[in-house]
Amino acid sequence: MKTVKKWGKDGGERLMQQMQTSAQTWELASEFSIRPVQCLGTCSHACAIAFMGRNKLTYLFGDLPVEETQIEITAATVLECAGQYSENPQGLLTYKERPQLLKNKVMARIPSFPAS
Repeated sequence: MKTVKKWGKDGGERLMQQMQTSAQTWELASEFSIRPVQCLGTCSHACAIAFMGRNKLTYLFGDLPVEETQIEITAATVLECAGQYSENPQGLLTYKERPQLLKNKVMARIPSFPAS
């Protein structure tokens, strides 16, 4: 007999839901598109998010804490860092200036595509 395990929402779904809730009162909400993607290819480093912007560096963060006791802090920290990303014309997020929670969570920093 095969056992079927029922799963609830995964960490990414819970973080997405919390970010959408937190963004409702976020002063920069109109400047950002917060949306889920099917896969960021970070299976061994879930939960992951990415920041992308025109003519800006792209950042991929992984291993974000999404436990029930931490999810609100994670969402608030991601939004804080998104604000920093928004303010920098190149999207540069230096280690020194990143929120503590995200300092060691960068999986990739991808150069922007040069404007033609």
